[in-house]
Amino acid sequence: MSTAVREPAPLELATPDCEKGIGKVIVAPDSKDLISGLRVQPYPVWPDDRGYFLEVVRMGQGLAEAFPKDTTQVSAALSYPGTIKAFHFHRRQTDCWVPVQGMLQVVLVDMRPQSPTFGLRNTIYLGTLRRWQLLIPPGVAHGYKVIGTEPALLVYLTDRFYDPQDEGRIPYDDPKIQYDWETQHK
Repeated sequence: MSTAVREPAPLELATPDCEKGIGKVIVAPDSKDLISGLRVQPYPVWPDDRGYFLEVVRMGQGLAEAFPKDTTQVSAALSYPGTIKAFHFHRRQTDCWVPVQGMLQVVLVDMRPQSPTFGLRNTIYLGTLRRWQLLIPPGVAHGYKVIGTEPALLVYLTDRFYDPQDEGRIPYDDPKIQYDWETQHK
């Protein structure tokens, strides 16, 4: 006799009204300003005179430790300098991002009205100058802009196979999110 796996009900989601800006800039993996459920962790890189080796993930360990072996998908996206890919979100899927080349300005927005951080935006600069993995839970809209002069390569794992019914999209220039994609000149 087989037992059916019951899918959790989809999250209630809403696009928050945000002030114009970039939200909280995250500069430490344990920042108190992280959106609820986001997790950040440095990943190891071993350079030598031939180049470098890095571990994307060890299944059953680290940020993706709970990802099921039967439905985990590994994908990659190459984006050119200046490209903006934003925003999309998932109702059930968890992502684990590992930027392995170039630099990304990653933007995250909490769309879960039941979350203690609903409406909070985070900006995290990730890539060759900050080698962090990023775990993105369902209900957190996410996207990025490639910054710098070289393409960026993002390798990412998802805890379930791609399902277009699970994904939602929001324009990068959504008038409610009001994310400021311009260079900040700080």
